Amino acid sequence: MSANFLERLEYRADIGVHLDETRRYILIRPEAIMGLFRRLEPGPRAAALEAFGASIFEQGSDSARAYQEMGGGGEALVRTVEASAPQLGWGIWEMVPGEGRLDLTVRNSPFAVGFGPSDGPVCHAILGMFRAVAGMVLGGEIRAAEVECAATGAPFCRFEAIRIDEAPG
Repeated sequence: MSANFLERLEYRADIGVHLDETRRYILIRPEAIMGLFRRLEPGPRAAALEAFGASIFEQGSDSARAYQEMGGGGEALVRTVEASAPQLGWGIWEMVPGEGRLDLTVRNSPFAVGFGPSDGPVCHAILGMFRAVAGMVLGGEIRAAEVECAATGAPFCRFEAIRIDEAPG
């Protein structure tokens, strides 16, 4: 299997689908997706964005496992995801592994751009995928968060994941 997402993507005109093996993809403008969230009141918006991130985590875990099978875990998985993200239109990803942590910077997040100005982070989809990757890279349980978002005026979106070591005893 090719590490290049666009080379793996198959367009099946006969049935109107884009496939990466069995995983189906659609092309949709980020403003259309994020416009849904923008139209919700703050309470329901927060719940919907959380649900969106959880769904991406579930589906993204499947994709990350497939990426991991292509070239191994750890650094290879990080580099495969970094290469795939812009091909999917998810901006430019740069992940930096550290001791028990993984940091991610995303430039040109389609979710921040699609939402527009916001009082809080809106890149829950990226956070969901990042959680999936970070869990595989760091091993065990992690805590992940978006700590800066371009929608709030930051120059880029920044995420961090920290492995939660089990308490002794």
